[in-house]
Amino acid sequence: MVNSFFAFQKLLVWQKSRQLVKDVYLAISDFPAVEQYTLTAQIRRAVVSVPSNIAEGSSRGSDRDQVQFLEIAYGSLVETFCQLQIAVDLGYLTQENFDRLAPQFEELGKMLSVLRRNKQSKIL
Repeated sequence: MVNSFFAFQKLLVWQKSRQLVKDVYLAISDFPAVEQYTLTAQIRRAVVSVPSNIAEGSSRGSDRDQVQFLEIAYGSLVETFCQLQIAVDLGYLTQENFDRLAPQFEELGKMLSVLRRNKQSKIL
Protein backbone atom coordinates (compact mmCIF):
# COMPACT_ATOMS: atom_id res chain seq x y z
CA MET A 1 0.00 0.00 0.00
CA VAL A 2 1.12 3.55 -0.68
CA ASN A 3 1.97 5.71 2.33
CA SER A 4 -1.10 6.05 4.51
CA PHE A 5 -2.02 9.66 5.01
CA PHE A 6 -5.26 8.89 6.83
CA ALA A 7 -5.56 6.46 9.74
CA PHE A 8 -8.52 4.60 8.20
CA GLN A 9 -6.28 3.35 5.40
CA LYS A 10 -4.56 1.08 7.92
CA LEU A 11 -7.83 -0.51 9.05
CA LEU A 12 -8.19 -4.06 7.73
CA VAL A 13 -11.98 -3.69 7.70
CA TRP A 14 -11.65 -0.69 5.38
CA GLN A 15 -9.20 -2.49 3.11
CA LYS A 16 -11.49 -5.53 2.86
CA SER A 17 -14.51 -3.31 2.21
CA ARG A 18 -12.66 -1.75 -0.74
CA GLN A 19 -12.12 -5.24 -2.14
CA LEU A 20 -15.82 -5.96 -1.72
CA VAL A 21 -16.66 -2.83 -3.73
CA LYS A 22 -14.46 -4.06 -6.56
CA ASP A 23 -15.89 -7.59 -6.45
CA VAL A 24 -19.50 -6.39 -6.37
CA TYR A 25 -18.90 -3.98 -9.26
CA LEU A 26 -17.48 -6.86 -11.29
CA ALA A 27 -20.36 -9.16 -10.34
CA ILE A 28 -23.04 -6.70 -11.45
CA SER A 29 -21.29 -5.49 -14.60
CA ASP A 30 -23.46 -7.74 -16.77
CA PHE A 31 -26.82 -6.66 -15.37
CA PRO A 32 -29.36 -5.68 -18.05
CA ALA A 33 -29.13 -2.13 -19.37
CA VAL A 34 -32.68 -1.49 -18.16
CA GLU A 35 -31.35 -1.80 -14.59
CA GLN A 36 -28.52 0.72 -15.07
CA TYR A 37 -30.34 3.51 -13.24
CA THR A 38 -32.27 1.36 -10.80
CA LEU A 39 -30.98 -1.80 -9.12
CA THR A 40 -27.43 -1.52 -10.48
CA ALA A 41 -27.12 2.08 -9.33
CA GLN A 42 -28.62 1.30 -5.93
CA ILE A 43 -26.22 -1.60 -5.37
CA ARG A 44 -23.27 0.59 -6.32
CA ARG A 45 -24.34 3.35 -3.94
CA ALA A 46 -24.88 0.90 -1.10
CA VAL A 47 -21.60 -0.98 -1.48
CA VAL A 48 -19.53 2.21 -1.88
CA SER A 49 -21.17 3.49 1.30
CA VAL A 50 -19.46 0.75 3.35
CA PRO A 51 -15.82 1.89 3.04
CA SER A 52 -16.91 5.52 2.78
CA ASN A 53 -18.63 5.46 6.17
CA ILE A 54 -15.78 3.55 7.78
CA ALA A 55 -13.44 6.27 6.54
CA GLU A 56 -15.67 9.15 7.54
CA GLY A 57 -16.35 7.69 10.97
CA SER A 58 -12.65 7.28 11.65
CA SER A 59 -12.22 11.03 11.21
CA ARG A 60 -14.72 11.84 13.96
CA GLY A 61 -13.38 12.86 17.32
CA SER A 62 -15.81 11.05 19.57
CA ASP A 63 -16.43 7.32 19.94
CA ARG A 64 -20.17 8.01 19.78
CA ASP A 65 -19.81 9.59 16.32
CA GLN A 66 -17.55 6.77 15.18
CA VAL A 67 -20.13 4.20 16.29
CA GLN A 68 -22.82 6.01 14.32
CA PHE A 69 -20.80 5.79 11.09
CA LEU A 70 -19.94 2.14 11.73
CA GLU A 71 -23.65 1.45 12.11
CA ILE A 72 -24.32 3.17 8.79
CA ALA A 73 -21.54 1.11 7.16
CA TYR A 74 -23.08 -2.07 8.57
CA GLY A 75 -26.52 -1.06 7.32
CA SER A 76 -25.11 -0.44 3.85
CA LEU A 77 -23.43 -3.85 3.93
CA VAL A 78 -26.73 -5.53 4.76
CA GLU A 79 -28.55 -3.46 2.15
CA THR A 80 -26.07 -4.54 -0.54
CA PHE A 81 -26.41 -8.19 0.49
CA CYS A 82 -30.20 -7.96 0.26
CA GLN A 83 -30.09 -6.30 -3.15
CA LEU A 84 -27.75 -8.98 -4.48
CA GLN A 85 -30.19 -11.64 -3.25
CA ILE A 86 -32.94 -9.82 -5.16
CA ALA A 87 -30.68 -9.79 -8.23
CA VAL A 88 -30.43 -13.58 -7.92
CA ASP A 89 -34.23 -13.82 -7.68
CA LEU A 90 -34.54 -11.74 -10.86
CA GLY A 91 -31.99 -13.86 -12.71
CA TYR A 92 -29.45 -11.01 -13.02
CA LEU A 93 -26.86 -12.68 -10.80
CA THR A 94 -26.17 -16.39 -10.60
CA GLN A 95 -26.45 -18.17 -7.29
CA GLU A 96 -22.85 -19.28 -7.79
CA ASN A 97 -21.62 -15.67 -8.06
CA PHE A 98 -23.70 -14.70 -5.05
CA ASP A 99 -22.25 -17.60 -3.06
CA ARG A 100 -18.73 -16.44 -3.95
CA LEU A 101 -19.44 -12.98 -2.53
CA ALA A 102 -21.34 -14.10 0.58
CA PRO A 103 -18.27 -14.95 2.72
CA GLN A 104 -16.96 -11.40 2.27
CA PHE A 105 -20.23 -10.03 3.61
CA GLU A 106 -20.11 -12.37 6.59
CA GLU A 107 -16.50 -11.48 7.38
CA LEU A 108 -17.08 -7.72 7.06
CA GLY A 109 -20.26 -7.94 9.11
CA LYS A 110 -18.36 -9.60 11.92
CA MET A 111 -15.47 -7.14 11.70
CA LEU A 112 -17.80 -4.13 11.78
CA SER A 113 -19.73 -5.59 14.72
CA VAL A 114 -16.56 -6.15 16.75
CA LEU A 115 -15.26 -2.67 15.96
CA ARG A 116 -18.61 -1.13 16.84
CA ARG A 117 -18.81 -3.04 20.15
CA ASN A 118 -15.28 -1.96 21.06
CA LYS A 119 -16.15 1.68 20.40
CA GLN A 120 -19.46 1.39 22.28
CA SER A 121 -17.74 -0.07 25.33
CA LYS A 122 -15.68 3.13 25.56
CA ILE A 123 -18.88 5.22 25.60
CA LEU A 124 -20.54 3.36 28.47
